[in-house]
Amino acid sequence: MKKRRLGKTNVFVSEIALGTWQLGNAWGKPFNIDLANETLCASIDTGINCIDTADVYSGGVAEKTIGSFFINKEKPYIITKIGRRSNPHDAKSYTKDTLLGYVNDSRANLRQDQLDLVLLHCPPSSVYEDKAVFDALESFKQEGLIRNYGVSIETLEEGFKALEYEGVAAIEVIFNMFRLKPLERFFEEAKKKDVGIIVRVPLASGLLTGKFDNQKKFEEKDHRFYNREGKSFDKGETFSGVDYELGLRAVEELKKVFNTNDLTLFALKYILMFDEVSVVIPGASKPEQVYKNVRASDLKPLSIEEMDEVKRIYDKYIKPSVHHLW
Repeated sequence: MKKRRLGKTNVFVSEIALGTWQLGNAWGKPFNIDLANETLCASIDTGINCIDTADVYSGGVAEKTIGSFFINKEKPYIITKIGRRSNPHDAKSYTKDTLLGYVNDSRANLRQDQLDLVLLHCPPSSVYEDKAVFDALESFKQEGLIRNYGVSIETLEEGFKALEYEGVAAIEVIFNMFRLKPLERFFEEAKKKDVGIIVRVPLASGLLTGKFDNQKKFEEKDHRFYNREGKSFDKGETFSGVDYELGLRAVEELKKVFNTNDLTLFALKYILMFDEVSVVIPGASKPEQVYKNVRASDLKPLSIEEMDEVKRIYDKYIKPSVHHLW
């Protein structure tokens, strides 16, 4: 597995990591501890040394499962996210005491005295203007509770604000064939400040695998069923904010470009074509998906013509309705 440097953390992580939003539950289905452990086993087998999680994934069960699994094993670099447990989830909840409670809960769940990397989990936009929040994170670092900190963002405007804080070591951003706006300036600015780029939602909630069609039915508890219009959280998290039917039409053109009905590896490799990216975190609910995803690391580089075609298809189908929103 090829490794890349995660910005100013100075840690080298596998360029394909494991995302655990759907670890052991496949979005909407009951959590399956055996399946989760098999998926984590696959991450070891494939050379993945970086796992992305959050304290709200499966109500804390994802963190606890990861913590238990790696007892007496070499621990990977674990990125976890905090903040969304607040109810209501508003800027007022981002106090030092509340954040400290979340950090300590994650330390217990993950069985780590010191967390590797803590990200604020898509906080309200006004939080980025509150220096006290970032001072709190810095104090946790100085106390040895965390090694590094950063943010997971919804909009690039939030990302640019986060880059103004010297202590921010990494930023998690949605970037994929259907979300190209980070290429305009954000990647360049992050690189200048030695901030690692963690790419989430790389397959646009599965839309960019090429497996879906108009007949696909999603479970009622699956966000791809209930959150297409952003009723529960930012709609950019679901299919990268792309209208499902429109996305299917764009996918059909992408299939022609790459001469395949399975776009998974090409979609992941596209992201890896950009040196500013430190790590990509495709999610997996079962081991087969892990074994498949890591193959993107060894795929030959995409050609200039293929890269240009991705941009053309984005401009034609996706850009008018998505580009200005995030």
